Amino acid sequence: MGQTIRIDDLVDGQKIRGFNLNLLFWSFLAMFADGYDISVMPFAVPTLSKIWHVDAGQQGWVITASLFGVLAGAPLLGYVGDRFGRKTAILIGSVIYGVTTLAVIWAHSFPVTIVLRFCTGIGIGGLMPNTIALNSELSPKRLRATLVVLMFTGITLGSSAPGLIVAWVLPTFGWSVLFLIGGAVPLLVAGCLYFALPESVKFLAGRPERRGELLETARRMRRDLVLEDTTQFVSAVPALNPDGAVATGGIFGPGFRAITPLLWVCFMTTLMANYFLNSWMPLLFNNVGLTPEKAALASSLYHVGGTVGGLLISVLLDRFGFIVIAALFVCAAPAIAAIGGSSMSYMALAPLAAIAGFSVLGAQFGNNAAAGLLYPTQFRSKGVGWALGIGRFGAIVGPLLGGYLIKMHLPMRQLFLAASAPMWVGAVAAVALVWLCYRRLGTLRLGDVPLQR
Repeated sequence: MGQTIRIDDLVDGQKIRGFNLNLLFWSFLAMFADGYDISVMPFAVPTLSKIWHVDAGQQGWVITASLFGVLAGAPLLGYVGDRFGRKTAILIGSVIYGVTTLAVIWAHSFPVTIVLRFCTGIGIGGLMPNTIALNSELSPKRLRATLVVLMFTGITLGSSAPGLIVAWVLPTFGWSVLFLIGGAVPLLVAGCLYFALPESVKFLAGRPERRGELLETARRMRRDLVLEDTTQFVSAVPALNPDGAVATGGIFGPGFRAITPLLWVCFMTTLMANYFLNSWMPLLFNNVGLTPEKAALASSLYHVGGTVGGLLISVLLDRFGFIVIAALFVCAAPAIAAIGGSSMSYMALAPLAAIAGFSVLGAQFGNNAAAGLLYPTQFRSKGVGWALGIGRFGAIVGPLLGGYLIKMHLPMRQLFLAASAPMWVGAVAAVALVWLCYRRLGTLRLGDVPLQR
């Protein structure tokens, strides 16, 4: 009789070596390209609005078009990830948003650009839940949250890149360079991912017809083990139905009825605040007297601060669980409000933007990692996809609300008070999740919530 190995032991017994670093590197690059593409439009709007002759209220629609796409793409490609594999869905998403971002260069009209940005959002929305699920399922439990959050820091660094392009490259090459970079890079990364990215062994364990791929990936993962061709892999994940379907209701099944809606509130509120700030800070900072270059750089520091917040989460989330996320929610609201109460100089706005990014994006990093940890393999991509998709309601409302309030000519203080309000709502939901997760898991540390019959 051949050797028998539990999939969980195979994954959790890893030492951090080339396999994990390869996964982290390519996932980080995919997230970097993702962050760039979802954040590029607000930096192009000041120029394109002059070409299109549209006001702030109309500009909000082209900014939010990609967010409507994410709303559709996250659950749709989340299903694809649970049905056909995380890697397949990641490749599809990367190609979609790369091609449609590149196409904006030749759109030259407001309505066509809205359609293209919607399609871009579909690809972006599909990439995130599957990348989170893949990294959650291939990382050892003791470092799972750390590696997921480190991977996701790519999205904030990518989101800061358009501001640097605006400040240093756009004056020479014009607005089209923003979309040339945003389209070419994800297509190049997708070509590399096809060869470099592994599939989830936990997903493959539920697909008997892909046993060869499972064995090959397991050997790459655990070069310290001798895995024979006859090795049997035992998984706690039951084999899927013949059609590969997993009931959507699983995210509201026993153990998840309260966790799922509370998690959705956390996603919606951070995304509402984030996209309010991300969409309008460059314009608002420009309106109070900063040059376009300094407004772009100050806005980019919001994402730099978010990267630092993500690094903090990566260190603390494995040990203290959702309580760290709740603390960032509580800090975020006054940090955002402080921007509107500042002196409106570059030296004041730049550090305040970084502190707001630290709190808001740090909390969002935590949300993403927590979703990937709490849902089981059977519907992990779907659970994360629905959380990201429902969260996009907040992401859509944020820029539209910002455009409406700006059109009302409200002072900066009131604008940033409005942007801070969602974080107080999220703080309540986050505190409730701390208590709920502790009651369900018996520890502050996050892990798969046990399935109940």
